[in-house]
Amino acid sequence: MRAVRYHEYGGPEVLRVDEVDRPEPAADEVLIEVAAAGVNPVDTYFREGGYEPFTLPMVTGVDAAGEAVSVGPDVVGIDAGDSEEPRSSGSRLEAGDAVVATGLNKDHYGTCAEYVAVPSDRVVELPAGADPVAAGGAGVAAVTAWRALIDHAGLEPAETALIHGGSGGVGHAAVQLAATTGARVVTTAAPEYHDRLEALGADAVLDYARDDLREAVEEASAGGPDVILDHRLDDYLQFDADVAAHDARIVGIGENDPAVGFTNDGAARGKDLTFQFMSMYNTPDLSRPLERVATLLGEGELDIQVARTYDLDDVAQAQRDVMSESFLGKLVVTP
Repeated sequence: MRAVRYHEYGGPEVLRVDEVDRPEPAADEVLIEVAAAGVNPVDTYFREGGYEPFTLPMVTGVDAAGEAVSVGPDVVGIDAGDSEEPRSSGSRLEAGDAVVATGLNKDHYGTCAEYVAVPSDRVVELPAGADPVAAGGAGVAAVTAWRALIDHAGLEPAETALIHGGSGGVGHAAVQLAATTGARVVTTAAPEYHDRLEALGADAVLDYARDDLREAVEEASAGGPDVILDHRLDDYLQFDADVAAHDARIVGIGENDPAVGFTNDGAARGKDLTFQFMSMYNTPDLSRPLERVATLLGEGELDIQVARTYDLDDVAQAQRDVMSESFLGKLVVTP
């Protein structure tokens, strides 16, 4: 099969398409014929050596969607409720099921390939009617948004959420997830994306470059947001503390240093703010939030916007674009 691998750390030029053996799934794994694989900034961190995968050469890619080709005997999946019990044998994953997966490329080979074997705690069934190409771009973005807003921040109906960078992969998923909770959603983005973000569920979209952004956020959130999702901590963490409501929860993602520009002054101490810095890779069981994401994809409540698709030969360009281009939504590889 064809797979995009890096044999050494470096820039996009170290990626190459290799002919490799099709993986043999272990007893607790699902072999997926990949229909789509999302492109994420974290792919570049692994490729550059900032995050170290378990071995080299490594197949790049964290997310995938496609068809289960074979299913190990120990794979039973989980249900969509809160029980930790496995799904009944009548609903176990089977060959031929549409599936979506995430969390690869760290301790397991990645997804930019014709086939990938995925551990059972990182793959769930994709409901009928969900677009597999869009689902291929859902994993990191939507699971990170879910973990930030629901698991860490506990966003509730009638609260206000501020989503920095609403046009990004995580941002545009977070706008939609926050809207489904019944919260008021305020987000920032370049002007060309405002109408589309309003269509995705944002109540107020603000130009992040405006000089009066603090006043605009406070006005749009009736005094300050209850929950803030921030992916540029070095630029906005002090801003977050300044605009937040009393008892607000601020969740930070990304690689930026939260200490840069943050004074921990009275704006933070005086409001009893809660700060949480997170990574999707610390999720105890990725299949739990991924199941929720898959359900929302199937119900049409989550619409992953695919800005551009690439084939395997163009993965290097896709990884350049994900770090340098402006677009709304996700870039996706279609092997």
